[in-house]
Amino acid sequence: MARRVDWTLYFVADVSAARGRDLAALVEAAAEGGVTAVQLRAKDLGTRDFLDLARRLIERLAARRVPLLINDRVDVALACGAAGVHLGQDDLPLADARRLLGRNRIIGLSVNTLREALAAESAGADYIGLGPVFVTATKATTLPVLGAEGLGWIRSKVKLPIVAIGGVNEGNARRLVEAGADGVALVRAFMDAPDPAAAARRLRQALGR
Repeated sequence: MARRVDWTLYFVADVSAARGRDLAALVEAAAEGGVTAVQLRAKDLGTRDFLDLARRLIERLAARRVPLLINDRVDVALACGAAGVHLGQDDLPLADARRLLGRNRIIGLSVNTLREALAAESAGADYIGLGPVFVTATKATTLPVLGAEGLGWIRSKVKLPIVAIGGVNEGNARRLVEAGADGVALVRAFMDAPDPAAAARRLRQALGR
């Protein structure tokens, strides 16, 4: 069985959004400020560079016991010893990822509807990334925006941990937790912050945690 994770503050560290900044140092600072889980997204990075970066992040996060999840790439997750993977609806099917990763690694799945959430639960996902909960400019999507109300409705139907993503900020994060989210996921709140540690502390305070 996959290990328990504190999903409170989930940082999606996107290489394409780093714009020349040292991503490993940025992630380490965010963890220092209170980030509880990190996902590494590197859509345009070659496999060797992706693997090298993942290993550096794991090394930086180890002292704080913050798990690193790899976006999409099961091979990279296995090679670097990451805590698990996060998959999209069009990525490797969850059953195949589980066969490769085993029961002790975490598998998360992006969902937008109740049907997808229930399917993820039935397939054995360890958590779901639910969104977009608000309008977001970070990732182009035509998916419907759920809002706190939509999140709350899905929360009432599934038992899996829910991480809310999409347009999350200090002003609306607590509404999502109050609606039933186990945590919130953010990209630019950390990627664009001059002080990622301070940004994490503010978000923890906004969440009341």
